[in-house]
This record gives sequence, C-alpha cells and structure tokens, in this order.
Amino acid sequence: MTTSTTLNPISAHWFDGQHGAAQPVEVTLHGGNLHFAGRQLPLQHVRWPERTRHGQRLLLLRDAGVLRFPDAAAFDAWAEASGQLPSWVERWQLSWPRALTSLMLVSLLLAVAWRWGLPWASDQIVERIPLSAEQPIGDQAMAYIDKELLRPSQLSPAEQAAWQQRLDQMLATARAAGVMGPQGLTRPLELKFRQTSATLGPNAFALPGGPICITDELIELMKDEPDALLTILAHEIGHVHHRHGLRIGLRAMAVTALASVWLGDYSSLLNGLPIVLATNAYSRDHEREADAYARELARAGGVNPARIAVFFERLREKYGHSAESPLAISFSSHPADSERIAFFTKPEGSPAPQN
Repeated sequence: MTTSTTLNPISAHWFDGQHGAAQPVEVTLHGGNLHFAGRQLPLQHVRWPERTRHGQRLLLLRDAGVLRFPDAAAFDAWAEASGQLPSWVERWQLSWPRALTSLMLVSLLLAVAWRWGLPWASDQIVERIPLSAEQPIGDQAMAYIDKELLRPSQLSPAEQAAWQQRLDQMLATARAAGVMGPQGLTRPLELKFRQTSATLGPNAFALPGGPICITDELIELMKDEPDALLTILAHEIGHVHHRHGLRIGLRAMAVTALASVWLGDYSSLLNGLPIVLATNAYSRDHEREADAYARELARAGGVNPARIAVFFERLREKYGHSAESPLAISFSSHPADSERIAFFTKPEGSPAPQN
C-alpha cells in the first residue's frame, strides 16, 4: 500500500458510536495513517470491507466507529490510488459474467458430488461400519414404521411359522451349496409379518441390519406361488447383503445436512428418515444387484426364481403400469418389469443385466 503520498481528501460521514447523527468529514491518507476530523488513525486499525456493485462504501475503525462514503465510484478510485486494490474474490463478485461463471462452476461441482462423490463417500463409510451396527438402526426404523404405517398381522401363528420355515430352509440349502447369506449379522433373518393399508399394499421391504417386513396382502396375493414369494424375499435379502439400506440412509443424512444449510432446520427431514428407508426406491444399480443376488440365492436354495414372473403379471392386473403402483418393490426406479422377468427366467449362468 502506498503511504508516502498524501491523497486528495474524500468526503465521508463519520458515525463515532457516541452520537446518533453522522458528522460530515474530509478523509485523507498520509504516512500510513488515516486523517479525519482532527484525528489520526493507523491503517492497521482500519478494516476495509469487501465492495459490492451497489451501495455505499464503509471503513470500519477500531474504537472509532464507522466512516461511510456515499460516492462509491470516488471511494473506489481513492482506495485504489492508496494501493488498496480489490481481491480477486471482490473482482469476481463485481463482474456479473464472472459471478455467473462461478455459479455455473459451483452448480457443476455440486452435480458431480451428487452423482459420484456422495455415493462413493457413503460406500466408503459403509465399508467401515460393522453389519451388526446396522441392526439398532433397522429396529428403530421398524418401530417407527409400525407406529405410522402398519398394523399387526392377521395371519395365524402357524401360517407365519410356515413362511419363516420356508425362508430358513431356502437359506440353509443355499449355504450348503456354498451361497452364504449376509455375513456379520448377530441374529437370524426374521420375517416381520404386518398388515397395511393401500399406502404400501402387497409389499416386502428390508431395513438396515436385516429386518425384513412382509405384508399380509403380499402373502394373500402370492400364497399359491411360494417360489415367487421366496424369490421376492431373496431380493430383499440382497438389499441387506449389499447394505443398500444403510447406503440410502447415509445419503439421506448427507442431503439433510445440505438442506439444513439452505433451510436452517433439518429436524423434520430426520424424522422422516424411517419412512424414506421403507418406501424410497433404491437406485436401479442397487435393484440389479439385489436381483442378481436373489436369482443366485433362490437357485442355490432349491427355489425356482422364474416364478417371479407370476408376481409381475399379478401386479399389472392389480395396479397397471408399475410406475403407478404404490409398492416399494415396484417403483419406477426399478428396472422395467420385462427386463427383470427376462433376467429371472434366463438359464443358470446368464449374466446380470447391465445399465
């Protein structure tokens, strides 16, 4: 900063912090000091706020109030003659083309972070969390969903035990064939039988840590097709195996944190997290992973996964196009029904569908 030359005085209003009215003053700069109203203030006691395109300019004075300069253009020229040049941030802020460029770059960065960065970060975190640590999350989500969306099952204890036994037998047969279920669980996979309203309809969904809920309506729809129903459950076990629920939950929490920056309140979003885990569709990649796991598990467990085609046929008869269905297992983010039917009915050894 130039300090040896005396600059021409510039008009300002001085608010000294002691009086309500401003005092008109002439301000000069010389010898490293700011001079006004018979006062001399070292420049290290002066703070120069960032300039804006519109509005008056200010100087903040330590223990001496504020100087306000009504002529912004004159102040900018005076400040630059003193060596107080705007920073590159100020220059970008004062230039609308640069500001627009900055906005576009930030938007691009956020889009890249949303598409690739957030999934990558959540996956890295998931790899470091023991599977057993997910179980309390799933239990809490199940308790919340029970309170808000579900009612106790009307199936008899014998019917519930029969379906649990079918699932256990499939898993035991698959393990004997070398196909293991989710590793790290501290308890067996247990079905949660519930009755629901049209909000969820005939449905099944998995929560973090292993709780798998199946509705009476789904059992009623598919009770004559046990292989189809077990393949649906194998699909949900695939979500547990690949820890999709925790991945979705971590991404939802990241979105909540970003939203809190804009909205200032994230409590309502956090309160809705259990419903997100139960009803929000997984990504297509997650669904294909779960389908691939389900086909392998079902075949190894002595179940014919091709019978799931009956499930999709009955869904179409009941709800029409899958995009209009209220079912979490048939949301529009899933691969098309025709694609999934073709995948499950392909001969053993066929590859999983690609994006």
